[in-house]
Amino acid sequence: MSSQVRGGTRWKRFALVMVPSVVATAAVGVGLAQGALAASFSVSGQSFKVRADKLVGHDFVQYGSVATGMDPEGKNGAHAVAVSGFSDATITNMCQSVVTPNLPFGLGSVTLQLKAGTDPEKPVEATNLYLDVAELDADAYFEHIDIGVAAGDMGKPGIQAGTEKAVNPNGFAQRAKTATLTNVKQTAWATTAGTFKLSNLSLRLHSGVKECY
Repeated sequence: MSSQVRGGTRWKRFALVMVPSVVATAAVGVGLAQGALAASFSVSGQSFKVRADKLVGHDFVQYGSVATGMDPEGKNGAHAVAVSGFSDATITNMCQSVVTPNLPFGLGSVTLQLKAGTDPEKPVEATNLYLDVAELDADAYFEHIDIGVAAGDMGKPGIQAGTEKAVNPNGFAQRAKTATLTNVKQTAWATTAGTFKLSNLSLRLHSGVKECY
């Protein structure tokens, strides 16, 4: 791929990343609440990192799936993911970062960093939350957990609407009434929520690589 084409592609990806995610999430949340659209989309060719002090979620489910989209070179890409779903969740001191490398005009790499829920009394709040996870490190505590459940028999919130074709309904899954994760470090390909309330939202661009962890 020539340098001109590569540079143009990166500018397009950079522009898409710059759109504040809270606006997009709010629009999706309205559609989901009204039953107007399924929570299915083509993932970008960039994963992102999330760090949080604490996540407390109810009706936890986890199962294997495939996130499909385009890789950084514009080719079809597919990523095996562990999907974690919650009917509702609160997240304390959340940081999300994504790096766009090798921008033209001498800009080099640029990091978008988003922080929210920094006040323990006002955490991030989400409903119908689904995380397409590639890597996760945390201290975990589960209440009333069932391991080895068939994915199609997990109960609420169940398999994410619109992604059923990517999931084996007889495949391995687990569920719990409550999941508490602390010292969370996560790499993910996508996050979807019916509603996503970001208190004390701060969005900044940083020159170079400045990820959340």
